[in-house]
Amino acid sequence: MDLIEKDPRWIEVGSRLRELRMERRMSMRALARASGLSTNALSMIERMRTSPSVSTLYKIATALGVPITAFFRQETRRHEIVFRKADRRTRIPFPRGMWEGLGGEEFVGVVEPLMLTLESSANSGKFSMVHTGHEFVLCLSGQLEYEVEDQRYLLEPGDSLLFAAELHHRWRNPGKSTALALVVLSGFEGSERPSEFHITSGRKQDEEN
Repeated sequence: MDLIEKDPRWIEVGSRLRELRMERRMSMRALARASGLSTNALSMIERMRTSPSVSTLYKIATALGVPITAFFRQETRRHEIVFRKADRRTRIPFPRGMWEGLGGEEFVGVVEPLMLTLESSANSGKFSMVHTGHEFVLCLSGQLEYEVEDQRYLLEPGDSLLFAAELHHRWRNPGKSTALALVVLSGFEGSERPSEFHITSGRKQDEEN
């Protein structure tokens, strides 16, 4: 099952696309040339008449020179208490996977809990990642393999892993079924968005395939 392309719950990106394009003083025609998409297709997306596929969104992001997260990022007021209903999660897709925000993007503290869904054989790409703070992983279902400084850890349901995020790390789903894990990033520098290191790595995977 391709859980990304068939998922209907997309944040509307049309208005954000227009903002990014106008900030760069880029015409629709120029964006079409840079992205390889038609002006009609881009116009439909901006007017929110259609939702772009993941691959289309990556082409647009590359043409604009921004990470895919720029389409989903919304600066919001930070709170000391954040209650998040399951159907109101911030959902950021990447090739063969999905990150779901669990409220950290609105919390005053330096902690960011996320739900990670990975299809079989999905991985974080050829290159490892590093960022400030700490990373905690709890496997909920399926299998998840983390490689931290050349040491591999196979997580199965109930298994957990905690490490300093400044260590080089990457991950993959070695199993035949979809994996689900809770990932908690904490203690990072206030200006850093550590989840974007992981999301960007998913983009590297797409470019390599």
